Amino acid sequence: MSYIDEIIDQVVAQNPDEPLFHQAVREVLDTIRVVVDANEAQFRKDAVLERLVNPERQVKFRVPWVDDQGNAHVNTGYRVQFNSAIGPYKGGLRLDKSVTLGMLKFLGFEQVFKNALTTLPMGGGKGGSDFDPKGKSDREIMAFCQSFMTELFRHIGADTDVPAGDLGTGGREIGYMFGQYKRLKNVYEGVLTGKGLSFGGSLARTEATGYGLLYFTKEMLACNNIDIAGKTCAVSGSGNVAIYAIQKATQMGAKVLTCSDRTGWIYDEEGVDYTILKEIKEVKRTSLAEYVNYRPNAKYTAKAAGDNMDHGVWTVKVDIALPCGRENTIDLDDAKNLVANGVIAVAEGANMPTNLEATKYFQENGVLFAPGKASNAGGVATSGLEMSQNSERLSWSFEEVDAKLQSIMISIFHAADDAAKKYGMEGNYVAGANIAGFEKVLNAMNAQGIV
Repeated sequence: MSYIDEIIDQVVAQNPDEPLFHQAVREVLDTIRVVVDANEAQFRKDAVLERLVNPERQVKFRVPWVDDQGNAHVNTGYRVQFNSAIGPYKGGLRLDKSVTLGMLKFLGFEQVFKNALTTLPMGGGKGGSDFDPKGKSDREIMAFCQSFMTELFRHIGADTDVPAGDLGTGGREIGYMFGQYKRLKNVYEGVLTGKGLSFGGSLARTEATGYGLLYFTKEMLACNNIDIAGKTCAVSGSGNVAIYAIQKATQMGAKVLTCSDRTGWIYDEEGVDYTILKEIKEVKRTSLAEYVNYRPNAKYTAKAAGDNMDHGVWTVKVDIALPCGRENTIDLDDAKNLVANGVIAVAEGANMPTNLEATKYFQENGVLFAPGKASNAGGVATSGLEMSQNSERLSWSFEEVDAKLQSIMISIFHAADDAAKKYGMEGNYVAGANIAGFEKVLNAMNAQGIV
């Protein structure tokens, strides 16, 4: 049995009931076989893969808080500090009832390679809680965030671990957490990113992941002699990433026909209006069903109860698919629908929204496929830029940050493209991104000894 297959089996055996983590490890290791097989004896001797797939530290703690009726609740908090070879741990804090340790290990593992691709000095980590902010008052969310940070503060710091926002964790939550950290440590430092502009946040951070997705996609298409202008797009999700991906795609001359949320999905033949989405999702914080009240010619289709998939979005005939929702929301049937309808490119705006079967089907059918660890890296790249601004006590203009973001996303594409070509897999941006990230992390790990 090969070294890689041994490690995959080991990960499954040692981390039972964590299928997302298994999936992420398998996807990465399978694509770096060409590198590992050529160096198997040395990698085995140094336990390179064992050190790569095991987090450096996992923290789990209880989070007690009191609701507006005086009732006490207890949630579980986590921080997975996966790899610090190239910098302080960096990765978001996810607040959602679906959060588990296995989910955060998957996200933290992906973050290691994503952060390496940005060229910024950031390691990989992830954290969060099974607390769901939806339907909670501001006071309840503040109570939770303060309790959460009362334990988390012991494990983070500007030069140790710099968490960010994520699903369920926006500017409000980051603000409450930062205030509690400052109160506990009596230190004003750039320990969290995604902060408000008045206390160390960065311009363009809100737009960064969606904008970055389109900067990457445009470069990928251009290097394959395709112009994004005039193309049609399907987008899943309607949160921060989706909204600004739709905005930037529209600015680039593409037309976005769909978006979705937990309740259903929208088809707008005239092109989805991101300003309406912002009103519905960021101001009213309500269901996407409201969209047709603004655009009566659009069509809203409700999902079945408990359905987290976006199947309907992927039945529409489009040139480009941009999944910006949750993990594993494009399956093999969705991929077949998209290919049958002539899709030419799929670029992930989320963490692993396409399952392995669907990814392989796209690649086998000549679809340009951009993995999330590359095309979704705009958010963490701009978080890294926020860290730089905090360290220098500076605030850059929107245009400066946006220009740096665009440059980073273009460089990420070429790093993946170059690595794929180097190892005889031209056009395989999944393998290219994984190899480029792996080689950078490996070089740093080797230089620092067996730690």
